[in-house]
Amino acid sequence: SLVKTGAREPLDLNRIPFCYGAVEDFRNRIIYYESSRGCPFRCSYCLSSVEKTLRFRDVERVKKELAFFLEQEVAQVKFVDRTFNCSKEHAMAIWRYLAEHDNGVTNFHFELTAHLIDQEMIDFLSTVRQGLFQFEIGVQSTNPDTIREIRRTTDTERLLAICRQLDKPKNIHLHLDLIAGLPYEDLESFGRSFDTVMQIRPQQMQLGFLKVLKGSLMEQKAPEYGLEYSRRPPFTFIRTRWLDYPQLLQLKEMESVVEDYYNSGLFGNQIEWMLSQEVSPFSFFLDFGAWKVEHQLHLIPQGIAERCTTLWDYYFSRY
Repeated sequence: SLVKTGAREPLDLNRIPFCYGAVEDFRNRIIYYESSRGCPFRCSYCLSSVEKTLRFRDVERVKKELAFFLEQEVAQVKFVDRTFNCSKEHAMAIWRYLAEHDNGVTNFHFELTAHLIDQEMIDFLSTVRQGLFQFEIGVQSTNPDTIREIRRTTDTERLLAICRQLDKPKNIHLHLDLIAGLPYEDLESFGRSFDTVMQIRPQQMQLGFLKVLKGSLMEQKAPEYGLEYSRRPPFTFIRTRWLDYPQLLQLKEMESVVEDYYNSGLFGNQIEWMLSQEVSPFSFFLDFGAWKVEHQLHLIPQGIAERCTTLWDYYFSRY
């Protein structure tokens, strides 16, 4: 029989044992690590908004555990903290430790909120080794109505200004994220968000697709948004009042070419030159995805040489 128990008190993060000590071979591994749980923000699509507490693992304990990764020369450590820099003191203590004990090999990935990055942090980050840190910054949308509806308080201009400052020394790998399928975001609005973020030319331009998670405010408001989604994990949206299913498929194909031709870094000079001829990077990549479907190239696995040929064929088809 099933027994339903009540919710228990949140666990003290310092009671969670370090689970990596028994791993023998760290070569070519990505390690996931957590130094805090919870989030101070209340984004409607995120389950972290449901948890009202924010807890931290003791910084001295964190340093000892990170020292183990550094000794093992792990390729990459991904912090899964929802907003790593929600406490400046916590973030700076860890960043300073990693900069002082840099082994020249290990890369550390963090999810950040841009508007919590101040000038002291920017000045410090400009001094770290190229490749030591990798930042993922969630923009999600630049549509004011969308931002308001999903309970974010993003100042887009300030966010982009901070990203430009972080990018200026060219020592930190920047990932900027957008989410397709949010309320009040139609295809045209999503395109404006994409073009705005692409002004930064981040190393990774990540296109996410809304996941409607059980217990989130987004799930509660799904009927109001005309939001339909898969009932199986990962619960990806299918359509909304603003974005229909054929447009979702267009964006899926666009995501594929952004990954292959922009995020891969294999065609950096070519893509930058082509985009310099374009008014809208969004239109360039959206049309590229549609062109590949039209020529049935989306069905064929392609190596680098084939992708290069496809890129040039597409580009010359536009002129």
